[in-house]
Amino acid sequence: MKQTIMVVEDDKMIRNLVRIYLEKNGYEVVEAADGEEAKSVFLKHLPCLIILDLMLPRLSGEAFCHWVKQQENGEVSIIMLSAKTSIEDKIAGLKIGADDYMTKPFDPNELVAHVEAVLRRTGHFCQKIVRDGLCIKPRKGEVLLHNKPIQLTKFEFNLLYLFMQHPNIVLSREQLVTELYPHSESMVMDRTIDAHIKKLREKIEEAPAKPKRIQTVRGMGYKFVQTTT
Repeated sequence: MKQTIMVVEDDKMIRNLVRIYLEKNGYEVVEAADGEEAKSVFLKHLPCLIILDLMLPRLSGEAFCHWVKQQENGEVSIIMLSAKTSIEDKIAGLKIGADDYMTKPFDPNELVAHVEAVLRRTGHFCQKIVRDGLCIKPRKGEVLLHNKPIQLTKFEFNLLYLFMQHPNIVLSREQLVTELYPHSESMVMDRTIDAHIKKLREKIEEAPAKPKRIQTVRGMGYKFVQTTT
């Protein structure tokens, strides 16, 4: 599954340029042209990283950054991309929650390098997700069920995060193997995935024999069922 990056920029030419370079490097890109539109795009897609202009119409980049940090799913990396070039502007941007700050004009290849560096620093999985009583915090390695911590193995943690990233979407066993064993040189059997899911259900389901969160879709795979929004 590709990591989703959100580009918030009112200049369409700059948005298109950034999109082209990010997609060329394997990222999925969503866009917003102003701060208010960015709110709905953020809540819909829960990006792993935001590239944020500061001088936006309707709602400033600074105000949007404050808004993001107040959200339940607000643990997201932010790179500010701005025409504001003074040291004071950079310091202010970093103080309100940015992980990095770049000035315009910029080299798109350098921007991609900054994106990769921030994601390496914050971790491959970087977005806290809250769904149906479950809260997963990748940066802290924590999972809460109804606000109480539960202990998962590393594989169970990554498996749950993958499901919660894609609610109500069927993931085949082949997709799960590809995502969770990307560098494995040995064959991973379907029943290995099944065994991990069985153990995960025992930890997150009220009735593991009749799971409500991770459901089997016969002949297709599994899906995380989100019943609330």
